[in-house]
Amino acid sequence: MGTPVSQMSVSTRLQRIAELSREAPERAFLSLAHYIDLELLHEAFRRTRKDGAPGVDRQTGREYEERLDERLISLLDRFKTRTYKAPPVRRVWIPKGDGSERPLGIPTFEDKVLQRAVAMVLEAVYEQDFLPCSHGYRPGRSARTALTELDQVLMRMGGGWVLELDIRKFFDSLSHSHLRRILEQRVRDGVLRCSIDKWLAAGVMEGVELSLPDAGTPQGGVISPLLANVYLHEVLDRWFEREVKPRLRGRAWLIRYADDAVLVFTAETDARQVMSILPERFAQYGLTLHPDKTRLLEFHPPRKDQEPPQPGGRSFDFLGFTHHWARSRRGFWVVKRKTASSRFSRALKRISAWLRGTLHEPVRWQHQQLVAKLLGHYDYYGLPGNWKMLDRLRYETERIWRKWLGRRNRQRAMNWERFSRLLERYPLPRPKYKSRHCAANA
Repeated sequence: MGTPVSQMSVSTRLQRIAELSREAPERAFLSLAHYIDLELLHEAFRRTRKDGAPGVDRQTGREYEERLDERLISLLDRFKTRTYKAPPVRRVWIPKGDGSERPLGIPTFEDKVLQRAVAMVLEAVYEQDFLPCSHGYRPGRSARTALTELDQVLMRMGGGWVLELDIRKFFDSLSHSHLRRILEQRVRDGVLRCSIDKWLAAGVMEGVELSLPDAGTPQGGVISPLLANVYLHEVLDRWFEREVKPRLRGRAWLIRYADDAVLVFTAETDARQVMSILPERFAQYGLTLHPDKTRLLEFHPPRKDQEPPQPGGRSFDFLGFTHHWARSRRGFWVVKRKTASSRFSRALKRISAWLRGTLHEPVRWQHQQLVAKLLGHYDYYGLPGNWKMLDRLRYETERIWRKWLGRRNRQRAMNWERFSRLLERYPLPRPKYKSRHCAANA
């Protein structure tokens, strides 16, 4: 297994980088590669999933672990001497809620380890720069913290004008030249920058065809989320906080998770003004906003003489949830969230496809896997006001399971009576209601 890693030593080292970055916000680091040694590579290996899909070399994490010290020593030497060759990522396609697919790049396991090590060092630098509005792929932050902040802003202000941003194919169109200029402001270490350049130029392997895109960073790469945050910190976050907000008449907030973002304004004129200048701002960095999915809507609670808003009317989607106004138990208008219809449909399609592919597996094993899938869904979507959607997913999963079990033996129909007896032995878990207080502190 190799030499035990002193996590405290690695932590202290990264903390030192963070202190230097915090003390000098305008400082450009000329030397960072010396912080990456065998000890830090061991820690990067520890943090890398061993059961993930293999890359183009088909080597698994467990296979890499067999001669770990020898492999890491070789990796460190190639990294420091700039002779490391970044292999292309293996492309797979993941279905989206609208029926289309998005590409996912899978690096080799060794590449994941080195990317993790470099990302750990860069994160220590940039975490001191990133703003509170950014929630994606950051320590102590998540989609849940972004949703909680949005909920608090809307409730505190009694709604507002909401601007939904949708960046068209962000990970495919991120400009390499602009990214290099942005990195130059803080990181000028030649060894790190050489490795990043190699990853950007490594290309994508799909089947036997290799493509070398001149823009973008593959979704799925370990370092890609950090590079995306660095890019959008410059393009959107810092620009909005430092240049836009001081010029507005009312108040405004930006909540961003990776390339998903919403802006909330108290004044309609501010919202329309920002909406008009955003395309030009993004175009300066090679990005475009989706004309149909980027939209501005008024999101205030209905007046006393108004009926409750119709579904799809005064509502918007963010991070898989539809946000809408509804009455609380005490009769007040509150912002509630339910699973977005596209995400709900996608979840059911995946469950159906999975059951079809495991049609003849033992029922006990199918049950164990379905329980895990439902609990994983509940964990993300288990917010106050969303219990009905969660329970509906459980019910629809039962129906789909019965349908596919019926295909196993057409001569013996799986009617509801027989299936009900099966569910008594293999019940699917019901969602547990979470209070607003619990969700806010999750």
